[in-house]
Amino acid sequence: MQDITVKTATVQSVIHCGAGAFESYAHRLKERQLFIVTDSTVNKLYSHLLNSVFGESTPKFVIAAGEKSKNTRNLLAILQKMLESGMHRNCCVVAFGGGVVGDIAGLAAALYMRGVHLVQIPTTLLAQVDSSVGGKTAVDMDGVKNVIGTFYQPEEVIADPRFLSTLPKREIRCGLGEIIKHGLLNAEIFKKLKENEKRLTNLEFLEEVVYSNIAHKAKVVTEDEKETNGLRKTLNLGHTTGHALELLYGKLSHGEYVLIGTYYELQIARKYGICGGQYAKDVEKLICKVLKKVPSFDGIERAADLAVHDKKNDSELISVIVPKCEGECAEIKLNKEDYKQYLRQISDNLRG
Repeated sequence: MQDITVKTATVQSVIHCGAGAFESYAHRLKERQLFIVTDSTVNKLYSHLLNSVFGESTPKFVIAAGEKSKNTRNLLAILQKMLESGMHRNCCVVAFGGGVVGDIAGLAAALYMRGVHLVQIPTTLLAQVDSSVGGKTAVDMDGVKNVIGTFYQPEEVIADPRFLSTLPKREIRCGLGEIIKHGLLNAEIFKKLKENEKRLTNLEFLEEVVYSNIAHKAKVVTEDEKETNGLRKTLNLGHTTGHALELLYGKLSHGEYVLIGTYYELQIARKYGICGGQYAKDVEKLICKVLKKVPSFDGIERAADLAVHDKKNDSELISVIVPKCEGECAEIKLNKEDYKQYLRQISDNLRG
């Protein structure tokens, strides 16, 4: 078990990472006034654990599992329940679940009484390697992903691999989407992924690679907490197209759409001469190892209408972060019509 520190101008977060982290640190939270936010799937699996550690009387709000629950209605309902439960200024919100739970619980913690304590206990692979670290909180509105949110750092993150054993295969693929993304930004992680292609879904390997992924993101967040110098923007690799496809079609997991988005954006990078050769082939191989087959989409050009609302855009141009070479990425800015054309061409090529 290892600790990683994220130190920003506002707070210092400590991430407890590794086997035994939950047993070592969760019980210490009992000394505070707690409010737990979780989802229906996680609650069914682990309500007994929450009750044994925090007590059955600890207030808890359970949202339906899935991205659709990340909305303003549930956000206000959480805040209402916190008020009804008598939560005071020094209370602590515990986000116990995946990325959706972490996002909405984090935003509730940021808003309640102008900010209360927050602890993230991520139970999915994606949340452990990505969304629980860095302080991004948000809900969706009117078909726009993460449009209402703020940066609000947790005081602690407890990332324990014990929770990964109950994940379905789709959730493992979802987490691998973000792990591969980090690999395209970090040469050492990429090397680990290439050397362990046959073990990508092996829980022992995932436990090994979680720490290096968290360490990479923690370093980026420490240096650029609120995307002011461009470094944190690199973490959006694969997300412009991935988010747009997720909103448009919504049948796969977030991480799967990130992988699909990375594949499409890799092809755009090839067209621009930014990425190519053996490295591009290696990236494709990793993506296809997880997805088996990259899908084509009917009406994919409609994704451009959603991508123009992406928060990364600073003008009418669509910002796309693409892989360049090992450990490096680049930004391409596209007008909507060019972006539509590229998406359509790539999708048609996938159909053969």
